[in-house]
Amino acid sequence: MNSVIWAAGGTGFTFLMTTLGAAMVFFFRGKVNDGIQRIFLGFAAGVMIAASVWSLLIPAIDEAQAQGQIGWLPAAGGFLLGGAFLLILDSLLPHLHPGSKEQEGVSASWKRTTLLVFAVTLHNIPEGMAVGLSFALAAQHGGDTALYAGAFALAIGIGIQNFPEGAAISLPLKQEGVSTGKSFLYGSMSGIVEPIFGVLTVLVAKNIEPYMPWLLSFAAGAMIYVVVEELIPEAHLGEHSNVGTMGVMAGFLIMMILDVALG
Repeated sequence: MNSVIWAAGGTGFTFLMTTLGAAMVFFFRGKVNDGIQRIFLGFAAGVMIAASVWSLLIPAIDEAQAQGQIGWLPAAGGFLLGGAFLLILDSLLPHLHPGSKEQEGVSASWKRTTLLVFAVTLHNIPEGMAVGLSFALAAQHGGDTALYAGAFALAIGIGIQNFPEGAAISLPLKQEGVSTGKSFLYGSMSGIVEPIFGVLTVLVAKNIEPYMPWLLSFAAGAMIYVVVEELIPEAHLGEHSNVGTMGVMAGFLIMMILDVALG
């Protein structure tokens, strides 16, 4: 039960940060500068890359070896399955990326605003799973303080990058003609899948403890898919895309420091 409470708290924090980011729609009237948008997207990508390595793949390898398995095998297998899972979701669920006019996934007659919200909601799923699994791993090791610290670091890192992410959905919605209140609501609710999947993942992990290395690397593969498929390409749109690159480096650095310093 403690792991469920901690996971709910950690993913609740990441959801709160998404909500605070979405609230920026009340303060910005015009369009957000493209350069700032690229920095935000790059920052989110950097955080997710570092989190995938330090918070998920390395613990997956360590956990597999502790169970007497070949360390890289479940890490590699779970990583591939996580990427395949997101690929399937990406191919099936109707969604639309900000700045794009081409709908992806199965064709649907949904409103453009609904498709935009779906795009962000889709890649919040692995983030919730990652935070939930980190707390579940700590609980399985008798409340190991180092593992809990690592889980906290991951929640903080994901939360930090969720702030600009919330703004990245609410502000474009307002520019699409959606009311300020609805833009905020949609931006906030795009992050609700994180506590939902975070808690569900903990509940599942309790019953399949031997597969924890696979689950950790699964979340890593799903996150890397989002980074390569969506965040980095969108961070490098237009000229002078080096600001997006600097955003990636800054996000990676901050997440790495958080994980190493707190873990």
